[in-house]
Amino acid sequence: MNVLIVGSGGREHALAWKISQSTRVKDVFVAPGNAGTALDAVNVDLDLDDYAAMVRYAKSNGVGLTVVGPEVPLANGIVDVFEAEGLKIFGPAKPAAQLEASKVFCKEILNAGNIPTADYWSFRDADSAIEMINDRFPGDSPNTACPVVVKADGLAAGKGVTVCSKKQEVLEAIELTARDKVFGDAGAEFIIEEKLEGQEASILAITDGQTIIPLPACQDHKPAYDGDTGPNTGGMGAYCPAPLVTEEDMAWVEEHVLVPTVHALKANGTPFKGVLYAGLMKGPQGIKVLEYNVRFGDPECQPLLMRLKSDLVDVLEAVADGDLARIDPLEWDTRPTCCVVMASEGYPGSYEKGRVIHGLDEASRVENVKVFHAGTALDPSGVSVNAGGRVLGVTAIGDDLKAAQNSAYEAVKCIQWQGSWYRTDIADKAL
Repeated sequence: MNVLIVGSGGREHALAWKISQSTRVKDVFVAPGNAGTALDAVNVDLDLDDYAAMVRYAKSNGVGLTVVGPEVPLANGIVDVFEAEGLKIFGPAKPAAQLEASKVFCKEILNAGNIPTADYWSFRDADSAIEMINDRFPGDSPNTACPVVVKADGLAAGKGVTVCSKKQEVLEAIELTARDKVFGDAGAEFIIEEKLEGQEASILAITDGQTIIPLPACQDHKPAYDGDTGPNTGGMGAYCPAPLVTEEDMAWVEEHVLVPTVHALKANGTPFKGVLYAGLMKGPQGIKVLEYNVRFGDPECQPLLMRLKSDLVDVLEAVADGDLARIDPLEWDTRPTCCVVMASEGYPGSYEKGRVIHGLDEASRVENVKVFHAGTALDPSGVSVNAGGRVLGVTAIGDDLKAAQNSAYEAVKCIQWQGSWYRTDIADKAL
């Protein structure tokens, strides 16, 4: 069959790379793709928002399965459009995708399922939020302890979350979100929740709404700079598996998080099929859910798929068919993987595009390494240039995590463009 992948990031490049390995697949199309997907698949110049054009393309090019990478098309109902046309597609329908598209909806589902999560308050205006903060954290000093997290309700490309320790930080985050509208409509409603202590981990599961297949735990690195400092990003690197999550933890998460979430969504009239991505905090309070995403994580997808030995197409198609129970247990390479994200100067703020990327061929020759493209494009002469904030996800597999980390950074050091940068401590937590 032919497969269409929707999206243009590192996750989509990893999906294209893995899906193209399937013996069942003839051609892999990526809409709109990037400079890397052009090497491993066929890029299709389609607008990410034009679902009708994608439907026409799928029908006229023998596409047997469409796989949606990013959250925005899912939240906007691309799955509903394709299914209405009788086309097979992997991902949740629009109502279920609100699990990621609305922090308030997510909290309501977590509470309905009695799933451990941080206490929270929701607001639509700055004044009410500031009043609550002053009531709960009295004191005029800007340095008054105020351990909370301010989150825009809607989708903000991974940047709508501000982790605060002091009162002044909270008040500024409220102003930016509710008055200055730095996250646009995503901040029309927002939540303030208690700040949880501990380490974050990501557990992804594939489900058709009945059967659940948990995937090995990963650990993402959201803060921009070494030592988990600086502003939040979409993710500066990840590794898999994450030793932080034990086998006992995995069993606990399946029983107390994943299963009740799937049940709560079904009971809510919003049954879920696709990737259920639980962002977790493990600390003194045990394990609690920070948030849910409704698609493969980026950059978690890259180290995950590099370890997967089973045919991914079989799994994705079974979910689209609502028959995941037919799938045998997944096979995984026992070796760990590490992904280091290379970013544009200025990210997660504004950045210049169109800077020529050097050293990609040299990096690709490093053993056990795959350079996944994220924010890249081809200039008129066919040269790869940066076209986004997170530009590359340099991913390696090794006999142990240290070996994977070393190989990833060896390849990273081959690559450069004006202003390129990266964290130097990805996977150090596990080492």
